[in-house]
Amino acid sequence: MCKYVKSIASVLALVMILTIAAGCSGGSAPAGNSGTTSPAGTAAANDQQPAAGAAKDIKDIKVGVSVGHTQEERWQREIDMFKAYADEHGFELLVQSAENSAQKQVSQCENLVNQGIDVLILQSLDASAVAPIIDMAHEEGIKVISYDRFAMNCDLDYYITFDSFKVGVVQATFVTEKAPEGNYIWLKGAAEDNNAHLVAAGQQSILQPYIDNGDIEIVLEQWCKGWDPNEALKHTENALTNANNDIQGVVASNDGTAGGAIQALAAQGLYVPISGQDADLAACQRIVEGTQTGTVYKPLARLNRSAMELAVAIATGQDTTNAIDPALGEWTQLSNNFKDVDSFSVDVIAVDKDNIYDILVVQDEFHKLEDVYKNVPKDQWPAE
Repeated sequence: MCKYVKSIASVLALVMILTIAAGCSGGSAPAGNSGTTSPAGTAAANDQQPAAGAAKDIKDIKVGVSVGHTQEERWQREIDMFKAYADEHGFELLVQSAENSAQKQVSQCENLVNQGIDVLILQSLDASAVAPIIDMAHEEGIKVISYDRFAMNCDLDYYITFDSFKVGVVQATFVTEKAPEGNYIWLKGAAEDNNAHLVAAGQQSILQPYIDNGDIEIVLEQWCKGWDPNEALKHTENALTNANNDIQGVVASNDGTAGGAIQALAAQGLYVPISGQDADLAACQRIVEGTQTGTVYKPLARLNRSAMELAVAIATGQDTTNAIDPALGEWTQLSNNFKDVDSFSVDVIAVDKDNIYDILVVQDEFHKLEDVYKNVPKDQWPAE
């Protein structure tokens, strides 16, 4: 009798093990994408999302988007792109902007999670402070796509990005080709943004040989908190004072910081080679006017569409490995100091006075001819 009871108990134990294993298998995931969910979160996830691999109609999904701020031209443009994609495909989109408050971003993401989103697209304000957001989403079975800015030191699911190292390479090359010798101001981006560190590494890869040879001297090297043009203005003014206006080049990390530096330079009657990124309209106008050397164009439409295609695949329970059109970029894996994260990288393009019309106006229709060249005599406009 005891032997019979023990046999029944063994069978029941085996059934329980197999049931648990079946409930946790959920289907395959790309290598390096092994996020965990707490037992408490699993039940909530089953209430909000279909089982992994199960189809869910696109009309029934809800995608959350959290951005750090909308002060730069590109972020409002990208929010509009997100909304246009959602409207075109008929699903609900919830957008929040933290307006430069990392604490506010956490509370806004909690609000998005509480509204029953199926996936979260996160443009982190502070890359090292978003782990609570990731954990909170995972407790409810919601996957997180880090957008443009890498979420560091956390169990991130996916990353959609531009090649930030290449951005820095292009920027420093713009300036060193025009001014291979002399005193430089080096304006880095926001120290709290991991992308700024990648951009700076790219810049340094070009600058360091010139520095080692004694051809270039960095008279000021400063981070610009929040990518703030006013920070760049202040740093540039200090550098000009300390160097008695003896400056031959400025490596600025985006168009906003370039604008701040150009304002300080112009006040002293100085015009030197200077870089940027984002192809902001004001920067494009400066390029054709001759006060900014170049910018790095990051095809926002491609990045935006990549994120949305991935989000839809996740939310509808589809295979994510083929979710994004390969013409938009390529898959890779990048470490966020916690794990190797499945990442999709979109290439960037160097834009200067010679190709700005062909790329931004004609090819991508990113800006209008009359907007870019509004401050240039009309007889100097490109022929359409």
